[in-house]
Amino acid sequence: MSEPTEKIAGSTEPVVDSKQPGTPDAPEKKKREYKDFGHEEEEVTHAKVDMSQIQLRAEDLYDKEKVDLETIGVDDVFKLLQCDDQGLTPEEAIRRLELFGPNRLEAEEQNPFLQFLGFMWNPLSWVMEGAALVAIALSNGEHMPPDWEDFVGIILLLLINSAIGFYEERNAGNAVKALMDSLAPKAKVRRGGTWSEIESSDLVPGDMVSFKIGDVVPADCRLTEAINVSIDQAALTGESLPQSKKTGDQCFSGSTCKQGEAEGVVISTGPNTFFGRAASLVGQDDDSTGHLQKVLAQIGTFCLVSIGIFVIAEIFCLYAGFRYQYRRGLNNILVLLIGGIPIAMPTVLSVTLAVGAQQLAKYKAIVTRITAIEELAAVTILCSDKTGTLTTNKLTIDRETVRTYGPFTSEDVILLAAYSSRTENQDAIDACVVGALGDTSRARAGIKLLDFKPFNPVDKRTEITYLEESSGKLKRVTKGMTGIIIELCTRNKTDEIENRLEADVEEFAMRGLRALAVAFEEVDGTDYEAEGNGFELIGLLPIFDPPREDTKQTIDDAQALGVRVKMVTGDQLAIAKETGRRLGLGDHMYPAKVLKDGPAPGGKHGSLDEMILDADGFAGVFPEHKYEIVKRLQGLGHLVAMTGDGANDAPALSRANVGIAVEGATDAARGAADIVLTEPGLSTIVHAIRGSRIIFQRMRNYSIYACAVTIRIVVCFAILAFAFKFDFPPFMVLVIALLNDGTIMTLSVDRVLPSDTPDSWDLAEIFSYAVAYGLYLTASTIALVAICIKTDFFWRKFGVVFEGGATMATNHNDRILHSIVYLQVAIISQALIFTTRSHSFFFMERPSVALFCAFCIAQLISTIIAVYGNWGFTDIHGISGGWVGIVWVWDIVWFVPLDWIKFAMKATVIKKLRSRHNEAVAQAAKASASGVPATRTTSRVESLYANRTSFLSRAARKVGLGQKISVNPEELQRFSSIQAQRAGQTLARNPSRAAA
Repeated sequence: MSEPTEKIAGSTEPVVDSKQPGTPDAPEKKKREYKDFGHEEEEVTHAKVDMSQIQLRAEDLYDKEKVDLETIGVDDVFKLLQCDDQGLTPEEAIRRLELFGPNRLEAEEQNPFLQFLGFMWNPLSWVMEGAALVAIALSNGEHMPPDWEDFVGIILLLLINSAIGFYEERNAGNAVKALMDSLAPKAKVRRGGTWSEIESSDLVPGDMVSFKIGDVVPADCRLTEAINVSIDQAALTGESLPQSKKTGDQCFSGSTCKQGEAEGVVISTGPNTFFGRAASLVGQDDDSTGHLQKVLAQIGTFCLVSIGIFVIAEIFCLYAGFRYQYRRGLNNILVLLIGGIPIAMPTVLSVTLAVGAQQLAKYKAIVTRITAIEELAAVTILCSDKTGTLTTNKLTIDRETVRTYGPFTSEDVILLAAYSSRTENQDAIDACVVGALGDTSRARAGIKLLDFKPFNPVDKRTEITYLEESSGKLKRVTKGMTGIIIELCTRNKTDEIENRLEADVEEFAMRGLRALAVAFEEVDGTDYEAEGNGFELIGLLPIFDPPREDTKQTIDDAQALGVRVKMVTGDQLAIAKETGRRLGLGDHMYPAKVLKDGPAPGGKHGSLDEMILDADGFAGVFPEHKYEIVKRLQGLGHLVAMTGDGANDAPALSRANVGIAVEGATDAARGAADIVLTEPGLSTIVHAIRGSRIIFQRMRNYSIYACAVTIRIVVCFAILAFAFKFDFPPFMVLVIALLNDGTIMTLSVDRVLPSDTPDSWDLAEIFSYAVAYGLYLTASTIALVAICIKTDFFWRKFGVVFEGGATMATNHNDRILHSIVYLQVAIISQALIFTTRSHSFFFMERPSVALFCAFCIAQLISTIIAVYGNWGFTDIHGISGGWVGIVWVWDIVWFVPLDWIKFAMKATVIKKLRSRHNEAVAQAAKASASGVPATRTTSRVESLYANRTSFLSRAARKVGLGQKISVNPEELQRFSSIQAQRAGQTLARNPSRAAA
């Protein structure tokens, strides 16, 4: 500081420019208006109705042409709410508590038992339950006992699957509860003229409340008294700066008082507050079907239709054609039901997702809804909040943009500004300026503080008078709003300086930078209260919320993975554009009002959906706007991820296919999110996307395998029954299913490569592969059985025999033939996974050690069972080593061509399907461009998976097991209006006794 101080040390008298205002000859100049970046103040309006008639009708209250409760005078608010500044009487408070309910958020409590049963309430489970019913009840006949073995096996699989799903869902975060818990538990209220402290849940509209620094605002209110009040509402509105509040302004429930103290009148409570409205949007969803549930529904439908066709065929053929006895025909049907349904598909997928969640935890990403992992792989658009997510939510001086006007350098200006800042009990601006020094002790080093004037809403500046110890001179620095500071300056103020300042402030405002002006003067003598030699403007500091260090790289990586990033922030449009430019997102952004007004007539966008899809982001949005943006993007066929950290993000986090709460997020955001990041920044999201695509590949591989096995079992054993009256034992099908699924669970750690583009479930492709593989494997079994029954080939070549030394299986239900078929089906069915998991030849893509070892162990067990399984109830007989060798060689020979079938399918059927899919995507894009949203209707089958507890819940409510408490959504509009209007409407319909 010594050098810049010397530059003006000799100038003790104010230097007055001849053209400066204040000199006798100076012409009158129009007062300049500096476009400081900030919120525009709204003028107080008055209701255009007779406020003496408080009995307003609902249509009057909702007509903003007559009454706008955001801007009407506080006196009108008192009249509307029938109260005064002395507060309500205790009796009136009790009456209003009955009218409006408590000032807290209510949530529906789910019955745990019904929730558990809900996991058995879908079509796949119904078929499994039907198979159990056939085994235990319908099979009880013809002097034969019920099929206990199959019944117990099926029930165990059902219970295991339900237990996994129940455990997963019960551990998921409860967003509404988190929102409720974050409300202020106590409130200071005036009732009957006396101040007291009560539970915040007892507040009602019309109550007088007070709060001070550090307090949480207990309810939405209009301020009646405000002393230097600054409110941090970033978690509610997304605004990066604490907002100064004055008398008449509105404060939101859940925001925090950072400075000053205030009194206000409550205008809305509980679910009607800004905070409550956000809670009511959490979980509100017109289509509650999850993406994976839709896929499961379609795979389940494919399996059910396949099974149904052949079950009906068997009923007609076996009973009407072959005149089978009751029990024999049921056993054949049971084979199709047990073997055809992918009985452990939900369990296998749950294990795959759970292991994936553990792998993501290594990257500090906690998954609270594991099905979100699958959806993240298919995400095409990432909507991100700005404040605290893309940015640090910590104000910073942009050193490269600092403007200087006097003899000081930019570093000198920052140091002098730090002198004029508090070093303790700082507001956001002071903390930012002092923090810019690096070493905060420099803010008081080398000086002796003599007088300090903190910021206040009237003066809108801070000022310090200090003694510079090195020179012994008294000096004074002030910083604050540009218009205020330049008016104070009397030294070296020229038109050129003012023009430069005006241009710089306007540039800052356009770029979303908040301008902070700094001025300096010296004081003669030793009286620190004396007048100085006149303030001189020395600099303009640009303040902004900087992006996180890794955010730009994260966005670049996400875009390289085919995921488009859109910024959705509650902050100002100029700030959003500047942040977008710095991050490479682009500045093609719109204010929130376009979501209501739509695109301008004659513009390049034909519809609001097209505008939303084209935009780089939106600014000034409220929770319902974020929710609406996500919903519309989903309606256009996109899977959407949403990141955020505040309560204002909770509704959109809940609505999105994948909600991601960033590090430091509020409990409300964490509760609504599907994935919670525990490290700063968004780089974890890229790891999560790559990880989810690996998991997706594993699930796709399993889905092809499961559908192929369904076709293979159903078609194979139906044809064997039709052609040879072959009755395969049902229990052995259950054993095959258990061994297969036990092996396939190791797919959760299989080695696969992630896709470079968003994944999607092309079910037509999956079903085509499944049919091709299934029919081929069916042919392998039928050929083997035909040779055994029709010829003595294996006896002649290898000397093997059937029961009783028969050289041919003249008894089509020879127990050795049952064992041979069991082993052949078990081996080649499991080997199929090596084909479905690879894109090239199966030996070109090495499987994981776990999968290979599990396959070997399963085949060893299958072989041992085939050799030693002389169990009476299974209707099989142990086979010789010769038969084991024949079956293994047979399966190897039939396995090799599977890869060529895969390549042939890719070159023909799959190629044609992909071409048709691309054409459909192009048509959908064209429809979107013409303003026709590509919405998707939920099928009846999908709804059975999504709303699995709806029937049970309705039944429970009818017998009084639980009551649903919900907040109905209303027209999307600014919260503060609708809350006060609701309060006034309710009071108008229920006037107080005093008023009556």
